[in-house]
Amino acid sequence: MANLTVKKQTLKPFNLDSKPILEKYLSKIEVDISDYTFAANFIWLANSSGFYAVINKCFCLFIMTGGELTMLLPPLGKKKYVTESIIKCFELMNSNNSSPYYARIDYVQGAMIEEFVQSTDEAKSMFEMLENYLVEKKLVDYIYNVNALIDLRGNSYHTKRTEINKFIKSYPDHTMEPLDSSKHKEEIMNLFNKWVADRVKYMPKEEAEVFLEGIHQERFAMKQMLKYYDELSLIGLVIYINGELKGFTAGERINADTASVLIEKTDFEVLGCAQYIFREFSKMLQERYGVTYINVGDDMGFENLRKVKMSYRPFKLVPKYTIYQK
Repeated sequence: MANLTVKKQTLKPFNLDSKPILEKYLSKIEVDISDYTFAANFIWLANSSGFYAVINKCFCLFIMTGGELTMLLPPLGKKKYVTESIIKCFELMNSNNSSPYYARIDYVQGAMIEEFVQSTDEAKSMFEMLENYLVEKKLVDYIYNVNALIDLRGNSYHTKRTEINKFIKSYPDHTMEPLDSSKHKEEIMNLFNKWVADRVKYMPKEEAEVFLEGIHQERFAMKQMLKYYDELSLIGLVIYINGELKGFTAGERINADTASVLIEKTDFEVLGCAQYIFREFSKMLQERYGVTYINVGDDMGFENLRKVKMSYRPFKLVPKYTIYQK
């Protein structure tokens, strides 16, 4: 993919070569949102055109969709440079886009906005900027204490413990092994397709249509993840029952204290498999990275997914915002 030039600003393709550059900027900020990693953005851009530039000493990640530019993350850099970078990025998007309506910055961590109001000068700058821009709360990331996910103690986790115990009793010969993309790729995609078919089977027609639109993108992300699994430094786990792959999951480290689960899928017909692999992968993430927390991302606006994630009693919910122009 070639460079893109907008208003004399060169935007470079976001590819594997971008990994050390983005990670250099990420290392300078405090963030525990699952979207703030190279892998998370790289795999979800599998079917899209991603571009980046360093603008006002900040890393700026853009996505081109239907000829319109938006931003997947806020500018990443020191606080004193971010406000001006945001303004310049909107100018770039407006120069490229057919209407100012399309320009926006997604996945802005709430703490990043709050930090601007800690000092007088920066607060004034941010206040003036927000006279022309609108900040809207979107989804939240669900973050858990890893020990709570492993121990599952107390009445609130009684159902989870019961489901896991039933799984172990029903499938005593199950086996688990680290995810190997070359070995497990075909089986993982087969299970993913079965998972989609099973989900759609029990959905209302209107909900299924929305679901399938998102799944189209997720399928590309899955293939991208498996293709570049080693280069992305991901870790994962698969589970077999009677020689058939019935569950898989993959994740990574976000920061020193927090790891994330990028994806998890299990066979609906195997009761307790989802709860079991989630607990075992939590152990794996803790052992590998020594983390205190696990982020499982947002619920994508699906009520059923929200209920499942809330049932694990999150340690905290981290809001994510989008910045629009007024």
